[in-house]
Amino acid sequence: MPVMSGKRAFLDLLKQEGVGIVFGNPGTTELPLMDAFAVEHDIRYILGLQEAALMAMADGYAQASGRLTVLNLHVAPGLGNAMGMLYDAQMAGSPILVTAGQQDTEYLVEEPILSADLTSLAKPFVKFSAQVERLKDLPVLVHRAAKTALAPPTGPVFLSLPGDILKNDGDIELLEPTRVAPRIRGDLDAVNAAADLLAKAERPVIIAGDAVAQSRGHRELAALAEAIGAPVYTEFVPNTASFPSSHPLYRGSMTRSQQGVREVLDKHDLLFSVGGDLFTWSLPSKVKPIPAGMPLIHLDTDPWQIGKSYPAQVGIFGDPKATLPDITAAVQSRMTAGAKGAAAARLKAATDAIKSERETFRAKARALAGKTPVQPLALLEAIGAMLPKDAVVIEEVLSSAPGARSLINSDDEQSFFALRGGGIGWGLPAAIGAKLAQPDRPVVALVGDGSAMYTMQALWTAAHYKLPVIWVIFNNTSYRILKQRLVAMRGLAEQADNFVGMELTDPAIDFVGLARSLGIEGARAKTVKDATDLIAKALKDGTPFLIDVDMERNYKPM
Repeated sequence: MPVMSGKRAFLDLLKQEGVGIVFGNPGTTELPLMDAFAVEHDIRYILGLQEAALMAMADGYAQASGRLTVLNLHVAPGLGNAMGMLYDAQMAGSPILVTAGQQDTEYLVEEPILSADLTSLAKPFVKFSAQVERLKDLPVLVHRAAKTALAPPTGPVFLSLPGDILKNDGDIELLEPTRVAPRIRGDLDAVNAAADLLAKAERPVIIAGDAVAQSRGHRELAALAEAIGAPVYTEFVPNTASFPSSHPLYRGSMTRSQQGVREVLDKHDLLFSVGGDLFTWSLPSKVKPIPAGMPLIHLDTDPWQIGKSYPAQVGIFGDPKATLPDITAAVQSRMTAGAKGAAAARLKAATDAIKSERETFRAKARALAGKTPVQPLALLEAIGAMLPKDAVVIEEVLSSAPGARSLINSDDEQSFFALRGGGIGWGLPAAIGAKLAQPDRPVVALVGDGSAMYTMQALWTAAHYKLPVIWVIFNNTSYRILKQRLVAMRGLAEQADNFVGMELTDPAIDFVGLARSLGIEGARAKTVKDATDLIAKALKDGTPFLIDVDMERNYKPM
């Protein structure tokens, strides 16, 4: 076995795992690793100025690339700063190896400054958490962590790296990576049981979730939907392009309320969830979203999600891309001539209805284009109409988000990413990670003003590495979504028209000034045309740019 340092072994292990970028913000416990980077030519170190921003960058990179992503943090405060965005990464199933420097093992018992039980701190938000106690265990634990992050269901993992492990030399056998093949085909009996139900259904509906995009399963899900004539909805927070938005059967997202879901499902007699979120609510309700007796078929890469809150008549543990063709073939073999005719009629009726709805919705959005301050629907429609087909959109506009995926084309599985976890501040830095993952595609981030203020430090990273991301700030000078929900509660705040802690005014935030202070040029837009003209120019120039749009501030039902 060769003699080498822990720091050199760690970088060589990452290269074995296919890692080409390490995101990080160093401190004293990372100095050995930074010393190794001084002569490292195959792995690029991406510096960020704050750990929450870095965590979201790594998340954006992991989602947009599908590859193992590595983030190096500094001891307990560094890991603590990243925890909110680590929660988002967990909810999105992002395959990230998070590491944090730890004080030397030889004096941890003395509780030195900045030390803590890092593995316990990270554990609730990762699939695997461990500390390297011996240099010879480094290869085993790095490979174990990488395998676990990438095995279905994918997700973040954590390793604590004491400084002496990185500094010391020893006989180290690097071993080799292991991969768990992800194309799990669902159990044949379950596939046939699902096919029996789908072949007989008269009004089936499909919910598509992240597992579809993550498995690159657009084509396979579209084939099934067309075969049974079922409209396809995406889950509440469409974290990915889980179904092509221009497909004739794509119906958008359901309203994020129990009553809204129930109104949709009452029109159908069978629900098939393909990796869909069933259902994560923001507020409780006495309304049961799924009608009593409605059969539920649930296919997912995560067995925990199947039947978690709503019993599934058929639960299938499997990869959508690998399993859906089996289901489609089994359904078609069971459908009578009459059933096939009925499915064709449903397909035509759904296609015609959805086409009409889309045209009406777009016309409504275009009719708002001349209003000032800018209306969210109008801006989303205009951006969708002018973006290149290969654009990647990062969306975190919260109260302005309804209709985003219907108005902005996202027809391939890596064209759209949004905030699954709900911990705001993700979108602005996630766009940087997405650009690093897909350097040949234009990346446009749509971000709310409240969200942007959590992680503005990320702009420095884009400026430093000259990453041509475009940020569009939907600036309504408030936490507008909270105002909307208080109004819906019909309580004291609505009666007094007084919303404490929700105004971002006095003073107004100068987003363009902030961007320039971090090396990013920007401009303000007061109309939809101002905004799209600025986006077009930034796309042409190929430089990072921030656009602060003066948005409509109404928070009450129109």
